[in-house]
Amino acid sequence: MISSSVQHSTASQLSALNSMTIEYRAYRPPAASDDPTQKSEEKDLTAIQNLIDQVLQEPYGIYVYRYFIYQWPHLCFLALEDGNVIGVIVCKLDPHRAVRMRGYIAMIAVVTRLRGKGIASQLLSLAVSKMIELKADEIVLETRTDNEAALRLYERLGFVRSKRMHRYYLDSSDAYRLILPLTEESTIRSCVLASEGASAPNEQDNGMYV
Repeated sequence: MISSSVQHSTASQLSALNSMTIEYRAYRPPAASDDPTQKSEEKDLTAIQNLIDQVLQEPYGIYVYRYFIYQWPHLCFLALEDGNVIGVIVCKLDPHRAVRMRGYIAMIAVVTRLRGKGIASQLLSLAVSKMIELKADEIVLETRTDNEAALRLYERLGFVRSKRMHRYYLDSSDAYRLILPLTEESTIRSCVLASEGASAPNEQDNGMYV
């Protein structure tokens, strides 16, 4: 769970953004209308794709974005400055092996000039809170083993490393899979995985990259 100290740290970071007028909201799917004024959310999708393509090192096609965002729009949160998308988190939530409800953080990105100002922390908090509301048992993600800033952020929020996935990315870089246990069953399982170490061999997975 997210600790009170992390919440305090996030609040301190967010206080530094008071002069920036950052708006946070969930993605809204395009309205089923021929009225062009009702199609602004398609611009959101384009902005999300442009931001992630600029910030992350893995290429995605438009169908990947549509898969996540159109099926789970309530689990895609945007950060906007003066109406421009400056940060985004894209997630999903579905049954895992018919045993647990698993949340998955597929992508998170913030424009380079605004990193370190608490925007990613706020996006993560919004997504985690929503998945808790929807009865998630656990939340997982992957990130590069050399992405120290991301690892510090996730671990401050309570994520633990469950395995190392060798040659996971297209450039053959390794990834850590991290898990945030939200229920007792998931907590016990996560402790077992952590005790086994985060160096297990790669396995097939239908998830995306972070």
